[in-house]
Amino acid sequence: MLKHLHTFPGHQNPVYALANADEDGVFFSAGNDKGVVEWSLHTMAFVKVKMPVQSSVYCLHYYNNQLFIGERSGAFSVYDLKEQKVIVRINAHIKPIFNIQTVKSKNELLTTGEDGSVAVWSLNDFTEIYRFQVAYDTVRAIAIAPNENEVAFGCKDHLIRIYNLADYSLKQSLEGHSLPVTSLAYHPTGKYLISGSRDAQLKIWDLPNYELRETVPAHMFTVYDIAFHPTLPYFATSSQDKSIKLWDAENFKLYKILSLEKAGVGHTHSINKIIWSNDGKYLISTGDDRQVMVWEMES
Repeated sequence: MLKHLHTFPGHQNPVYALANADEDGVFFSAGNDKGVVEWSLHTMAFVKVKMPVQSSVYCLHYYNNQLFIGERSGAFSVYDLKEQKVIVRINAHIKPIFNIQTVKSKNELLTTGEDGSVAVWSLNDFTEIYRFQVAYDTVRAIAIAPNENEVAFGCKDHLIRIYNLADYSLKQSLEGHSLPVTSLAYHPTGKYLISGSRDAQLKIWDLPNYELRETVPAHMFTVYDIAFHPTLPYFATSSQDKSIKLWDAENFKLYKILSLEKAGVGHTHSINKIIWSNDGKYLISTGDDRQVMVWEMES
């Protein structure tokens, strides 16, 4: 299923963020270091430090040849990969930014974080279009439905709040987790929403009625990320318990545990972020141990 292929050393501090570029085999990482790093899956090597940053980076998001960098300071930068430079830096929030996503159909950018507000930005000129308060405390996760009719926010108050993307009106609040919601992902066809929490559980919410279909005791500690494979019926989860798990996206059966204990190779600290390569051949993971690891899909 998945086996360890390579470990990229180089970061000096915990890593919180990963993002793919469109360009084949190129990805970026960032965290508590002084910069955003570019890596190559083709050469399995460090490429370069893309840009310096003014504070820790908590999220990276790639869209349309632009890399969005969300910082602890509450600012975000936009790095244009064609021009190879930062084209804008905006002091967006008064507290750290934890997540950035794009609404492609509306050409909008969403930012959120510790202040509980969500800001909506124009991707044309990066002006602020709208801002609304989702929670009174941290909003950690954003997931946008595949058909872009709704957006889900994972909140520290244990709730998942669903908003209509047409007008950003509140559609539904989902109560199920007993601790803060730390990760969210829609199934690629939009048939369910999956949530992960500090309570170490995954919850599967059937759509469009939001009924709780299943609760999976997935990890020992916080579930920090959920990532669906781009083409195959699997998803991966990563956790504070230092493990990555691979699951069946149809029946939620556990296929594989990637950890130091189980596989003899793995992360030694919390795994903060996972992404699949665009071609689905690799899973990339990173976390508090400062390592970026590449896992290969075995055919």
